[in-house]
Amino acid sequence: MTGPHRGGSGRRLPGHSFHPEILREYDVRGIVGETLFPADARALGAAFGASVGREGGSTVCVGWDGRRSSPALRDALIEGLTASGRSVLTVGCGPTPMLNFALHDRGADAGVMVTGSHNPGDHNGFKMMFGPACGSGRPVFGDEIRELGRAAAAGTEPAPEPGKAAAIDVAEAYTDRLVAELEGADLSRLTAVWDCGNGAAGEIAARLTGRLSGTHRLVYAEIDGSFPNHHPDPTVAANLADLQAAVIRDGADVGIAFDGDGDRIGIVDDRGAILWADQAMLYFAADLLGARPGARIIADVKASRVLYDEVARLGGAPEMYRTGHSLIKNRMRETGAPMAGEMSGHLFFADRYYGFDDALYAAVRLLRIMAGDPAPLSAFRAALPPVFNTPEIRVGVEEARKFAIVEAVRARLEAQGADFVAIDGIRAQTEDGWWLLRASNTQAALSLRCEAETEAGLARLVAGLREILADEGVDLPEI
Repeated sequence: MTGPHRGGSGRRLPGHSFHPEILREYDVRGIVGETLFPADARALGAAFGASVGREGGSTVCVGWDGRRSSPALRDALIEGLTASGRSVLTVGCGPTPMLNFALHDRGADAGVMVTGSHNPGDHNGFKMMFGPACGSGRPVFGDEIRELGRAAAAGTEPAPEPGKAAAIDVAEAYTDRLVAELEGADLSRLTAVWDCGNGAAGEIAARLTGRLSGTHRLVYAEIDGSFPNHHPDPTVAANLADLQAAVIRDGADVGIAFDGDGDRIGIVDDRGAILWADQAMLYFAADLLGARPGARIIADVKASRVLYDEVARLGGAPEMYRTGHSLIKNRMRETGAPMAGEMSGHLFFADRYYGFDDALYAAVRLLRIMAGDPAPLSAFRAALPPVFNTPEIRVGVEEARKFAIVEAVRARLEAQGADFVAIDGIRAQTEDGWWLLRASNTQAALSLRCEAETEAGLARLVAGLREILADEGVDLPEI
């Protein structure tokens, strides 16, 4: 961006139709040059800017990740926002949490992050949110995203006076806030390896670790939107292989990984084993409940039974909720819960922090707990009740069928008097454990997971679910 962007020609901006695949449940996202173009960014900026204006807002912060397509989409987005009369503050290339922090630090009314998140390098998109002083500080998702599509199709009136854009620097203030979490903590005995995956968190991670005690080694910290080393999705075990090897080689206490835009975390313990998100949530929850007994802890329906049982045993109030980072963030606001998370690695803290998902903040909070705990992370993991589970399994089905299949299975279980909850799809309980079947919010697919107390029980759960799906014409692949 080279200077102020101006819009407002005095005539109605023509209607714009988005490719039907890019208006997702939680963001706007597509393949650049195939389903997503700068014209989409411009139209989205105009429509969202008008929406911010209706909420009484005037200023929108814009950030972007390191993908090669991000600058062009950013510039077009700003053209649309300023045409709507909004002032724009650009916060630079960095992680999505830095943009969220800017809304609090600068009192901005809304924000838009240009990012493809954990998706391949040729994908990109936009995450939108309101600031704490405008629109109740909520994320923009679901019907609001679809409404932006309708507004863009109808065309928008440019503002009588276009807005202006200016650059601001919040990187140092954001780093200061992260460092502040460690006030009074001594990390000198700890060694940590940080795998930034060439994503947008790399530069902040370098600033941060340069100010911490202890030993810190960064890998793949250079921001490169082609992701030359591995895909930046820490929920996939293969993407953590380099981090696991580095932890073992360096004799490190912990390995920390980020997704492409730095709002999801992956954790590897001192023995090189992956601490999955529900296990990490329990580690954080045990610490939090020591200071806030009885606190509500929210997790999504994919999380292990162990998390819910252990939170209750520790005196907390576990709540199972729907999958989706925007949905969980909203639920936190509604209930005042101090902590929440989901299996995708989005962790939220409204205890000593702002309530949005920030993997860099989760990392320093993790280090603070570890600094005061003489036992290694591997000891915590080894002490957890043993369970056997599958990873999340996605089975492709036609978009029009996925919800109908889930509803048919729900009706079948209800008729049988089966034990299940229907918070988000179906989570059915059996003598062996539980299985989950839900319609994906982001793909034409069914999402499944099973967990049992024994390997034999897991095999029975999978076999039973395979039989149920076969009755609906769906083949469950071998696991």
